[in-house]
Amino acid sequence: CFSILFVRLYIPHSRTSLPASMFSRNDFSIWSILRKCIGMELSKITMPVIFNEPLSFLQRLTEYMEHTYLIHQANASSDSIERMKCVAAFAVSAVASQWERTGKPFNPLLGETYELVREDLGFRLISEQVSHHPPVSAFHAEGLKKDFVFHGSIYPKLKFWGKSVEAEPKGIITLELPKYNEAYTWTNPTCCVHNLIVGQLWIEQYGNVEVLNHKTGERCCLNFKPCGLFGKELHKVEGYILDKSKKKVCSLYGKWTECMYIVDYAALEAHKKSGKGTAEKKSSKPGSREEAEEISLPEADTVEVIPGSYLLWRIAPRPVNSTEMYSFTSFAMQLNELDKDMDGLIPKTDCRLRPDIRAMENGDIDLASEEKKRLEEKQRAACKTHSKSDDELKTKWFQQGQNPHNGSQDWLFSTGYWNRNYPLLPDIY
Repeated sequence: CFSILFVRLYIPHSRTSLPASMFSRNDFSIWSILRKCIGMELSKITMPVIFNEPLSFLQRLTEYMEHTYLIHQANASSDSIERMKCVAAFAVSAVASQWERTGKPFNPLLGETYELVREDLGFRLISEQVSHHPPVSAFHAEGLKKDFVFHGSIYPKLKFWGKSVEAEPKGIITLELPKYNEAYTWTNPTCCVHNLIVGQLWIEQYGNVEVLNHKTGERCCLNFKPCGLFGKELHKVEGYILDKSKKKVCSLYGKWTECMYIVDYAALEAHKKSGKGTAEKKSSKPGSREEAEEISLPEADTVEVIPGSYLLWRIAPRPVNSTEMYSFTSFAMQLNELDKDMDGLIPKTDCRLRPDIRAMENGDIDLASEEKKRLEEKQRAACKTHSKSDDELKTKWFQQGQNPHNGSQDWLFSTGYWNRNYPLLPDIY
């Protein structure tokens, strides 16, 4: 029965473009909307649909899974340091799809869900919007061979700083490898979109990310560098792996937009001392935005490979029509695909069935705007009704609890979703 169910669930992911190209945003000013919001948290600000991309934030979270092969590589290694290398590369790859993605994903409605089953990549995923204020999205992915579990809950805290919007993805991400009884946790770096008022929009990621193996005590410390003066540090990631005795055993370097390499820690230090890697000026602090705002976006360049390095991960090339399709990757292009075989399988809360996103994908911006407004008003009315009756809207597939590995507050999958029995679902669309 279980295997038959998976045959029915598998959808051939063959779509290579969206039904319609994206709309030009040249005639619209983000500044006219955001100028009164400097320093404010933006989750409650209603944005015109023209600044969106035709995906829900739940679908955007699913893009973490594009490079699942790195998890499979970790599982195939008998050495814990080698596993940490793969997990660290996976943590970097999870944000790679954000490169040039300046469109805002749709805010999920409370109770909205999204599922994805990919037999070719060896996983299935379910996500749910579990809180409205603050907005929290929970996800749970697992290997089809029960070889890994990847889960987390994300609260994307957005702030407007005058010329940029900063997104701090609060929340813990956990990867479990049952074969080794290991669990890894980390948080994502901060993402910032620049040049909101004038110039070409561009994205940077910055901040420190620590990947911790809770069983062995080994950890990987990654630094997503802010672009700094003249943009010389833009997109760069550097870090090292500490063994359980806190000795630096190897270094990682590269760009989150391009690739990551691994090299012996001593080799990297020798390279730096030789003067080959130290010609760049000191970068500005992440909190200091002024220098970054004034620079123009530098041309993309390749990562300088240090002798003795080997490649951990390289980004897949974008499709040729990506710029006309919201800068989507091939993986993202398929996320909202609605196949006729899904009819009667996916629940009515799945965001593939959300009318505003579907209208935007189909090129009907007016209908998308009308539907977005209608859905937001419907959600507000539902929340008001429930608050008056003290009848709290309950999540369906996740329950709040403690992360079993670090004790932090988390949203944990409560099972049952894949039984394909969906009674009493909320009418959110």
